[in-house]
Amino acid sequence: MAKYFDVHLDNPQPRALRQVADLVRADGLIAYPTDSCFALGCRLGNQEGINRIREIRRLDSGHHFTLVCRDFAQLGQFVHVSNALFRSIKAATPGSYTFILPATKEVPRRLLHPRKKTVGVRIPDHVVVQALLAELGEPLLSSTLLLPDETEPMTQGWEVKERLDHVVDAVIDVGECGAVPTTVIDFSQAEPEILRRGAGDPSRFE
Repeated sequence: MAKYFDVHLDNPQPRALRQVADLVRADGLIAYPTDSCFALGCRLGNQEGINRIREIRRLDSGHHFTLVCRDFAQLGQFVHVSNALFRSIKAATPGSYTFILPATKEVPRRLLHPRKKTVGVRIPDHVVVQALLAELGEPLLSSTLLLPDETEPMTQGWEVKERLDHVVDAVIDVGECGAVPTTVIDFSQAEPEILRRGAGDPSRFE
């Protein structure tokens, strides 16, 4: 059974976040709310957690996982950001955007897009996620919590707990979460390509 953490949205309880971070460090898989919608998350080196995310979502090898980072400095450890892109990406963070960028050697090969050698990164604008990332001290390897054959993500923590009780180790509930995933922009080619229009305004990258 998944542990259930009822966390205050504006003033998250440090004890609860410590417990969640300990679960992640112990190779647990969590479901957590973001500034877009619920996500599944685990430690970067957690191969079993990655396999569980793939299984829950029925993902193929071409799926871009996302490294959810605390700040731009942390993001820069895992992807190459050219001088030309630096200002536009930094201006859009934190926010509801996922950026596809060439990965550095800090990212395990198995997480990269098989052809492009890229990975998704984002910095969420969400008090609870930011506090959890600060406690954890490293990014969360994440994927949007959208179940197979469903078009709408779940927005309530209790519903996530009810439906995923035996496949995740913890659920964070902060009240109702959004139902619109991030806007995804691919910067791996010469021209940016909007792969998904979502919660972040895509016009700044068009």
